[in-house]
Amino acid sequence: MSLFKIGSLRIQRVEEMLTPGFDPAFLFPSYDPQVLADHPILAGANFFHAETGRTMSSMQSWLLRIGNEIIVIDTGCGNDKVRESPAFRRFHMLNLPYLERLAECGVRPDEVTMVINTHLHVDHVGWNTRLVDGRWVPTFPNARYLMGRQEVAHWHDPAGGPRMQPEGVSTIVDSVDPIIEAGKVELIAAGDTILPGLTVEAVPGHTPGQLAIRAEAEGQAALFTADVFHQPMQVYRTDWNSRFCEMPEVAIATRRRVFAEAAGQGTVLFPSHPGFPHAGRITTRPGGFDFAPVFPDAA
Repeated sequence: MSLFKIGSLRIQRVEEMLTPGFDPAFLFPSYDPQVLADHPILAGANFFHAETGRTMSSMQSWLLRIGNEIIVIDTGCGNDKVRESPAFRRFHMLNLPYLERLAECGVRPDEVTMVINTHLHVDHVGWNTRLVDGRWVPTFPNARYLMGRQEVAHWHDPAGGPRMQPEGVSTIVDSVDPIIEAGKVELIAAGDTILPGLTVEAVPGHTPGQLAIRAEAEGQAALFTADVFHQPMQVYRTDWNSRFCEMPEVAIATRRRVFAEAAGQGTVLFPSHPGFPHAGRITTRPGGFDFAPVFPDAA
């Protein structure tokens, strides 16, 4: 498993899958293939699958240890889950060795003390639960599950998430509500300090209540950016939203703010979906930003 070092922090990537994902013309309604010629890094095999014309797409968790806490940030898609809408078909009834890959990082599910869901979309909460004897039970039985207060309210409001993305309702039913019913959810909001050096930031747009998690140690910082950007293409085309962004203008403003702050501070960004090496820094160029991949053990 990939290991990144941010000061004294050790961050590992737990892979669920890494495959060709969406056709970029589907994912980004504003897509222009000229971006591949203008910025050759985007056409490389790490980020683009030339044979299918699709972007490489990662589903994963980020794992970090702070003191006695073992923390999982976002939980991918999950096994055995019915995802029959056309957009989510590649997540349907998966049978993937995610827990075995977690074990390769030296962690058993019962050792995880905290799970943080940056938002409640299908590919960020799936391993919150697993199917046992016909019931969805917490995958991490000893963990506190931290979810955004606004995000939970959004998905339990019929005029909120269920209206914006009706195909996402089943995700709430099998991957969120069982955690709430088990009494394991703690609600968080932007500005909260989860632990010393681990704080919560608002990054609305993709969803109204999407959160980012900042981890700092020895003057260095990592930002787990959720879906502020899905692919490095958006570093070069900051006005490109994914078709799943619920608040398009807000998403653009958030993306530009996060990139500008990261470039100024040297923050390493840990997004949710780009291909290898899955993390990077933002630098500036005339008229915009550049993406500089950060490789494991080189952060």
